[in-house]
Amino acid sequence: MSIPAELKYTKDHEWIRIDGDTATVGITHFAQGELGDIVYVEVETVDETLDKDEVFGTVEAVKTVSDLFLPLTGEIVEFNEALEDDPELVNKDPYGEGWMIKLKIANTEEVEDLLDADGYASIIGA
Repeated sequence: MSIPAELKYTKDHEWIRIDGDTATVGITHFAQGELGDIVYVEVETVDETLDKDEVFGTVEAVKTVSDLFLPLTGEIVEFNEALEDDPELVNKDPYGEGWMIKLKIANTEEVEDLLDADGYASIIGA
């Protein structure tokens, strides 16, 4: 199972790639595997500022619908529009083309609360 070392993670199975004051967010390989075939990703919070752990969208799979939780407080500045036509990108490439949002980070101190790859691996039993 893939858990890239350069990323940060949440207990809710989101990954975060931080580049300065911007973060790219998606769901982990483990999460997409648990969900199964993803058929729809909904994010209606672009241009909104949300607090850490607030719901920023949902992901719908054949089996279930799951909330997506914001890993850091900030403004959602972009949604990966490729997911509108091809939500399976989340299954095929969760850490690459299957990213979900870009976030302008409001509180960089919250990064310290995120998990590293080893911490995330221990949560999922990998």
